[in-house]
Parts: sequence; structure tokens; C-alpha cells
Amino acid sequence: MSRFGLFICGHKIQIVDQATIEAVCDELRTVLPGRRPGKIFTLAPRQLAWDLRLRDHQYLFIGTEPNAPRLYLIKRRFKDLEKQASNPHPFHLVLKKHLSGLEVLSLEKIANERIVRMEFAGESESGTPVRHSLMIQLTGKSSNLFLLDDRDRIIASLTASDHDGQRPGEEYSPPQRPTGGLKDNSESLIECTDGESVSEALDHYYTNLESESRLRARAGAEIKKIRSELSRRRKLTERLNTDLASHGDADRWKRFGDLILANLSTAKRQGDKVLLTDFFDDTAPTIEIEADENLPLTQTAERYFKRYNKAQNAAREIDERLKTLRAEIGDLDLRLAEAEKAAAEGDAGYFEESEPKPGQRKPKKADKHGFNGARQFMSSDGFQILVGKRAVDNDQLTFRVAGSLDLWLHAADYPGSHVVVRNPNRKEIPLKTLLEAAQLAAFYSSGKSQPKAAVHYTQKKFVNKPKGAAPGLVRLASFKTILVEPVIPPAVNKK
Repeated sequence: MSRFGLFICGHKIQIVDQATIEAVCDELRTVLPGRRPGKIFTLAPRQLAWDLRLRDHQYLFIGTEPNAPRLYLIKRRFKDLEKQASNPHPFHLVLKKHLSGLEVLSLEKIANERIVRMEFAGESESGTPVRHSLMIQLTGKSSNLFLLDDRDRIIASLTASDHDGQRPGEEYSPPQRPTGGLKDNSESLIECTDGESVSEALDHYYTNLESESRLRARAGAEIKKIRSELSRRRKLTERLNTDLASHGDADRWKRFGDLILANLSTAKRQGDKVLLTDFFDDTAPTIEIEADENLPLTQTAERYFKRYNKAQNAAREIDERLKTLRAEIGDLDLRLAEAEKAAAEGDAGYFEESEPKPGQRKPKKADKHGFNGARQFMSSDGFQILVGKRAVDNDQLTFRVAGSLDLWLHAADYPGSHVVVRNPNRKEIPLKTLLEAAQLAAFYSSGKSQPKAAVHYTQKKFVNKPKGAAPGLVRLASFKTILVEPVIPPAVNKK
């Protein structure tokens, strides 16, 4: 087992050490000389994979990102690189123009520098000898690529630089080292396993690192999105409660209107108030009610009745909206907990895209046999029970997988999984299967710690999704409720 240095600092990669670069160069010198440059795949603004007609689907990978400059061979399928590649970088077109028809003459690491020089040689169409060099600068912030002519003058560079010896037309010179110089460090090492090349070890390491970075980015974006949706709904809940409070108590306004009409002959005015006998109280006390002194009492009563109707209608509408918001907030809380758990466990599959990309058509129906977004059980009566894993899976399960006559269940007062009992033969679902499915719905919800939980159940045809609703949120046109213990029934078999 051999070792070479690669320095790690948290999630940031420091500059690869000279020993690592030399080890890569030793490997490249055995395969690159005599090879002709082919297609360049632009994988990122500062990443390329270069076809040098090597065996076993090997390509030269060069990355000049300041936090992770690197050089090694990778093994990829041509069509995978084509799929990953973006439009050619202008510098890559310059390389193609000047290096086409030439061969790799040599490759060497510049002494005491993290710079690799690739020499190319050949003849022009007129038979004139042509010689160019590619300088691969793996020097942290100053990492770059430079194409040189036969006098070492810079023809072009991957990224613009304003330092001496780094501008087009100038004779190339290495970048100036930071004060104190760059020191190699051997505290953290990447290991080459037996039979593994330096390039394979580096590729494996960086591939894993980039996968982790993508996972962190996707997890962070998903968690941020959920928190933003939660914040928006909570603010809307506050505004609705404030709006509800501003309308006042509907019953109070009706009572005032009735009392004014009942006291028309006995009411006494005192400025902007009127004194009335409260016939709704057994003791019939005298009370004060606000009343515009310029309005007749009948019109004042009419105003209170209008306030009553307005407050009653507002309370009804706001209550419906608050009920929907509470369900959405509960669902989002569950999604947030699931996303944070998946991020902590490094579950990349959780953050895979579930919805089709823009321009793609949604499938009419999900593959019922290939759908992996649900836990699968078999009831004691032989019915298949599917339990959604995530909010987006719940939508897929309910609206893409379930049939219209399948039994659909969900915990009544808690966010949780959608549960579907498949019923392809349109049989009557036995009570035992209903109980087992309800117990699963209660168990896979946030009410699993309760001794008993209510579960709504209905046929899937009575389940619909409100326009613009969050993933997993549905509305039931008709349903029944059953009270069960939140457990995985011992009689069901998990598939």
C-alpha cells in the first residue's frame, strides 16, 4: 500500500503537494507521449476532460479551481462526458486550433513548483515544424492553464491574469509565491489501495468529495426552501388571526343589535353611548353600548347587525384558511425534520428530484412495480399496503400509483404518510385489513407516540389536491374516521 499527500482542511481542499503531482506525472509519462489531442469536454468553467486517445475509456482530467486544483486520469464513458459537458470554453477552442495534429512530446513537473509542462510537437500543413507547450498551474488562487508558443510566449490563458509573466504576449514565468512560500504538509494523506493507481485514488476521492458537496448544497437548498415556506405560512397565520380579532365577536354585535331594538322606548342617550337594559342577563342590569349620537337607534342596531354578519362571514372563511394552514405547517414541520435527518445521515437518495425537469412531460402513471417511494406491507388478508416515505412520495403514491377504488388512509390530526391499500379486483376491504392499514398510518405519523390516534379513510377517488398546495397536502370530499393504536401490526408482512 502506497501513500501520497493530499491536504484536507474541513470541507476545503488545499493545494496538492509536489509529491502528489510528481506521482501523477510519473503515471502520465507512461501513457501520454505520442498521443494526439482529441475532443475537449468542458465539465465546468475551470474543469476539462481531454480525449488523448487512451485505452480503457481514459481521459486526462484538469481542474484549476483555486480550492481544488488537480491533474489525473479518469475513466468515463464517452456518452456520459457528452451528457455532462457544456458549451466549449473559448480557451478550449484555442487549444483545439493550435494543437490539432500535434502529438504529446513530453510531460514534466517544474522543479520546486506545482506546475506541469506538457510539450506538443508536429508539423504544419506546409511541413514546418510546430512546437507548443501547455502549462498546467496547480497553484491555489493562481491556478490556471497557459498555451505557449515555441519561444515560451503566452498565446492564451484559461483565466485572465494581470501578473508579470502571466499575460498574453509575455514570456511565461511561474506566479510569484506568497510571502513565506508554500509549505507541504503530510499530516493528512489519501491512500492508494493495492492495485490502485494514483489517478484512480484521486478520482475516487474527489468524486466522493463532490458528491458530498452536491448533497450539502441540495440539502441546504431544500431545508432553506422548507423553512421559507414555514415562515411564510406562519406569518400568514399571524395576519389572519389579527384580521379575525379586528372583526370582533360576532355574537356580541348581534346581542347589541337585539338589545337596542328591545330597548327602543326605554333607552337613554349619554353622548356617544346609550343606556340599555340587558334582557339576556338574568339580573337585567343596565349596560352602556356605543352609539353614534347623530344616528337613530334603529340605524345603530342595523350597523351592529352588519358588523355581526361581517364578523360571522370572516370567522367562517378565516377558520377554513387557518385549518388549511395548520395542516400545511404540520406537513412542512414533518418535511423539515425528515430533510434535516436525511442531511445528517448523508442520504443522497432523499434529495433526488421527484418532479420532471422543465420541458419534460409528466408520466401519466408511475410505474407501480418500480415505485420506490413507499414502504410495502402485506395485510393478514393478502392485500398490499403501501406507505409513503416523503411528502413528494405521498403525492406520487396517491395521484400516480393508487387506483380510484383503492383504500386511502391518513392520520387525522397529525402530519404523516399517505397509506394506500391496493384493491385491483375491487373487492370489499376486510375490517382486519382496514385496522392494520390504519395502525400503519398512525405509526408513520407524528402522532406515533400517542396511545391512540384517529385515522381518516376513504376511497382514493375522494382525495384531491388543492391548487398550489404543498407536497403531501390533500383535501377529502368524503371520509370516515377510525381510532387505532399507532403500531406496526404483527400480522402484516413487510416486503
